Amino acid sequence: MAQTAQERVQVLTAQLNRYRDEYYNSNAPSVSDEVYDRMYDELVSLEFKTEICMTDSPTRTVGYLAVNELEKTTHPIPLLSLDKTKSVEELVSFTGEHQILLMLKLDGLTVKLTYEEGRLVEAATRGDGDTGEVVTHNVRGISGIPQCIPYPERLVVSGEAFIRPGDFEKLQEKLTDSNGERYKNGRNLAAGSVRLLDAAVCRERRVMFMPFAVLEGFPEMELKSQKLRELPALGFQVCKFVISRRSLTCQEMEDGICKLRQFAKDSDIPIDGIVASYNDIVFSLSCGKTGHHYKDGLAFKFEDELHETKLLSIEWNPSRSGEISPVAVFCPVEIDGCGVSRASLHNLSFIEGLELMPGCRILVSKRNMIIPHVEENLDRGRFIMSQAVPDRCPCCGKPARIHESRSIENGKEKVTKTLFCDNQNCETRRLRQFVHFVSQKAMNIEGLSEATLEKFIGKGWIHTYMDIYELDRHRDEIVNLEGFGERSWQRLWDAIQGSRNTTFERYLIAMDIPMVGNTASRTLAGEFHGSLEEFEDAVHRQYDFTQLPDFGDTLHNNIHEWFYDEENLYVWEVLQQMLHTQTSHIDFAYAP
Repeated sequence: MAQTAQERVQVLTAQLNRYRDEYYNSNAPSVSDEVYDRMYDELVSLEFKTEICMTDSPTRTVGYLAVNELEKTTHPIPLLSLDKTKSVEELVSFTGEHQILLMLKLDGLTVKLTYEEGRLVEAATRGDGDTGEVVTHNVRGISGIPQCIPYPERLVVSGEAFIRPGDFEKLQEKLTDSNGERYKNGRNLAAGSVRLLDAAVCRERRVMFMPFAVLEGFPEMELKSQKLRELPALGFQVCKFVISRRSLTCQEMEDGICKLRQFAKDSDIPIDGIVASYNDIVFSLSCGKTGHHYKDGLAFKFEDELHETKLLSIEWNPSRSGEISPVAVFCPVEIDGCGVSRASLHNLSFIEGLELMPGCRILVSKRNMIIPHVEENLDRGRFIMSQAVPDRCPCCGKPARIHESRSIENGKEKVTKTLFCDNQNCETRRLRQFVHFVSQKAMNIEGLSEATLEKFIGKGWIHTYMDIYELDRHRDEIVNLEGFGERSWQRLWDAIQGSRNTTFERYLIAMDIPMVGNTASRTLAGEFHGSLEEFEDAVHRQYDFTQLPDFGDTLHNNIHEWFYDEENLYVWEVLQQMLHTQTSHIDFAYAP
């Protein structure tokens, strides 16, 4: 099949860069200067004709930029994740009668590119979905990104920066991480490379970019596939996708997944699943989103590999809520190139269900290639509740109790057992509460690490949240602490002072009302106009929170029960007098 001019630009750019690497870095050129010059001249001509110039084009890459730090940038359209499944049946049920895109789920780092008047003006990482880091300086070190495109309007595309498995094998032989160890997988190397401060170093990592979505641009088009098909003419190599023409059976869905998976293998493209999303843009927008993921798509994850190991012990750690969380400690196993030796055991019911006891042979996985998980116990029949579960809190030594909560699941009552420490003065529990209070999503007090908080609490300087804002009483003592000094104290005090200017959402999260996190606090800010006083007044008026999006009975009860506690109410009121909470002057609206 004949190449288009746009495709020829990409091919020539890649070939000439390979020849340059052979000539300058390996001292082993595979083509003559005459051949190189002829190809170079052809590329110059085509770049002028097509108005496309790749960021790593040899006609432009005279030098590589370096920065001192990565600036932050906000995403007007949040770069959220997708819900996940491992069930083909669930995938078929999700798609229903709608036309869908089946696309490779690339395994790397999500990057957003913004073009204005045909020029790339910003490249940014996904970050937490709302805020990312600017990595524009590194685009010259990443192949597959056009610097100039023949599209005069604003264009925003999101895609994945990744390293081909074949390239990673070669890089793995010579690169080491900050600890002097070889990189375990291409995903981590790609993510680290994109965020490097020096673009020249990034270029050596052979990072590629493929777009998988058009966030802004081509407004007249109604389908995602239509927008994606416009990108090759702008110099992009689009992530592979197929479109369903009708409702799919489970077998047809499996066949489609197998074909895409084989394509990725043959093309040396790293993937960790397949993405199904509705093709119709208007319908996709109507599906809405949660604080974590959009509801117009579903990611099909490949089955996790199981690894056999031995359970050595179960650690019990009190949380800030008083629940004592179990953690499995087992003989280390290597999963996806990473050593794993610990995994959460969730609750007492999970342990009881698997009949886990130290010494058992267990199967562990890395769910979604990220979270370590105990999947099965190969030595059942040895479980003894009194030996597996402590009767006292491992921190404060006070009696621990087993709490049972009941819920309805698939029409049946489900009982979940958890272990609790009711001692409000349990040191570990109190420490976790303070760690949450100063965390980035709450009061955001940089410098008050868990170790520092533990030290200050131990000295008797912090008993309540309010004490943090009066730490200047102990300034001289803090300055003389090991590891501190005038500068450290000043940085800490500046951070504490800076946190006095906060928002409705941050303050609410800091109060640690069960289940009130980022999403719930934003919803409440919208309903009560960012006013803590209006919110509190609604609670006292017995406001029905279940009328808000995604607020159920449990969350409704959690809010009211929290305010029934006199100690909570005291902190809520007194702490506000020490802070300035910004009241929003904009109209909030829920996303569709």
